[in-house]
Amino acid sequence: MEKIFQDKVAIITGGASGIGRSTTIAFASRGAKVVIADMQDGRETLELVMKAGGEGVYIRCDVSQDSEVKSMVEKTIQTYGRLDFGINNAGTEGVQTPLQDLSEKDWDKTININLKGIWLCMKYEIPHILQQGKGAIVNTASIAGVVGFANMAAYVSSKHGVVGLTKVAALELAKTGIRVNAVCPGVIMTPMVQRGLGGDPEIEKAYSNMIPMGRMGKPEEIAETIVYLSSDASSYVTGHALVADGGWVVQ
Repeated sequence: MEKIFQDKVAIITGGASGIGRSTTIAFASRGAKVVIADMQDGRETLELVMKAGGEGVYIRCDVSQDSEVKSMVEKTIQTYGRLDFGINNAGTEGVQTPLQDLSEKDWDKTININLKGIWLCMKYEIPHILQQGKGAIVNTASIAGVVGFANMAAYVSSKHGVVGLTKVAALELAKTGIRVNAVCPGVIMTPMVQRGLGGDPEIEKAYSNMIPMGRMGKPEEIAETIVYLSSDASSYVTGHALVADGGWVVQ
């Protein structure tokens, strides 16, 4: 595989599993040094990176906490001396319930992880990427960032916020050499989605039937989309929310 990210450094939040894990491996296999930032244990992902011939570190980080995000970025710079890519992917599905039944605690948790977390990551990543004179940030939103879903008020609000925040950052950084985009995955077979399916093959089939392509996406497919948005192949793309959903939102 072509080493298009050779000698570059990427932070991938939520890198221990799902889309984050696949993205971490995709960047490492292209030569990047990767920082796996996650509340979950990232050592298994790090082993996969090593097996792929890559280099990386795992840093435990709660992206909803300012001090932890600041520390995570500082440790990245201490370890590798630079930062080129911020892949701000950590998120939670939150609680599914009618909005009038949603507790303040559950609302705050979802917003703090999914939206505040991305703001904090960019806040501390941007000054270091600016020092390189060039770089890319990709924020993970969702199709819930462009359409609504019943009983998911906090999640949908957070993901719409990610799309808006991405546009603001893209405008602020447009002349600096840093591009900022969002990826909006559809239903992807990740641990998060599997929790929602409850291991029921009939529910999985029903979801697949709602997708025009007739199947759920793979984490690797979203990882390749993130690679594209980070690479020079998308050098004139910024402020864009790229939907990768098998055709869900165009129905």
